[in-house]
Formats: sequence, structure tokens, C-alpha cells
Amino acid sequence: MAGPDGGQRNICCRKTGSLVRHTGGCHCGAVRFEVWTVPDLHIFNCNCSICTKKQNRHFIVPKSHFTLLQGSENITTYTFNTHTAKHTFCKTCGVQSFYTPRSNPDGFGVAPHCLDPGTIKSSRVEDFCGESWEESMQNHLTIRSMSMPIPETHQ
Repeated sequence: MAGPDGGQRNICCRKTGSLVRHTGGCHCGAVRFEVWTVPDLHIFNCNCSICTKKQNRHFIVPKSHFTLLQGSENITTYTFNTHTAKHTFCKTCGVQSFYTPRSNPDGFGVAPHCLDPGTIKSSRVEDFCGESWEESMQNHLTIRSMSMPIPETHQ
């Protein structure tokens, strides 16, 4: 089975479960991706100005667990404020399937509603106060570690 690095690998164990391959994309199908993460998603619901306007609920993965399968030429990017976050979206249909979050510029925020059906076992949503971003980041115990490569233990 192909892993996030493109090579052959076993599905690996984590404290929260085994990694599975999720696929997804935008509405028109021009942008497609795969992401390796657990089937039990930890989703953030941020109330910052852009996340509120876009209703941007997302889970975070390391860059090494994300692969753009097609559509790089169809992606455009919006930035503002610190320009750390890269809000990427399909320039045909306007859907943001994934982006680079300010909280985790070494990873991706993936929209769970853009995943193909059948690989999500469960999800829990955590509200994140983006209106007080700096304070929320300082007080959050795990968000920064979510884009770190995951130590793997083979079954």
C-alpha cells in the first residue's frame, strides 16, 4: 500500500488509531488530493474573520502526509495580515479543499467535507478562538504538534 511518502508501507499504528488513506477534492473535480491520517478526525472550527466567512472547518496533517494528485495549475492563493496562512482554492469552482494554516505552516489544514465518502470513522469538533489568535495559540496544548511527522510503529 502506498504511503504519504509515495513508497510502499504498512498501515501504521498511533495512539489514536491506524493511518488510512483519504482522498478528496474540490467541487468541479479539477483539484484532487490524498491525505494519510487517522479515521477519527479532530476538526477545528475557527472564528477568525476568514474562517467565519468561509465556514472553514479543518483538521491538520503534516506536509509529508499530504499529496496533491492533480490540479496544481488550477489552484490560486489568497493571503492577508501576516501572509503566513496560504488560503488555496480552486479557481474554477472556488472551493477550498485544503490550505496552509497560520497555526501550522509546516502542515495542511484539510476540509473534512471535501473528502470522498467511506474513510471517516468519527469526528470531533473543537472550537478555536481565532478572534484572539495569539492568546489561543499560546494556550492550546497540542495544535502546533499536529503538523509534526508522526512516529510510526508497524503492526
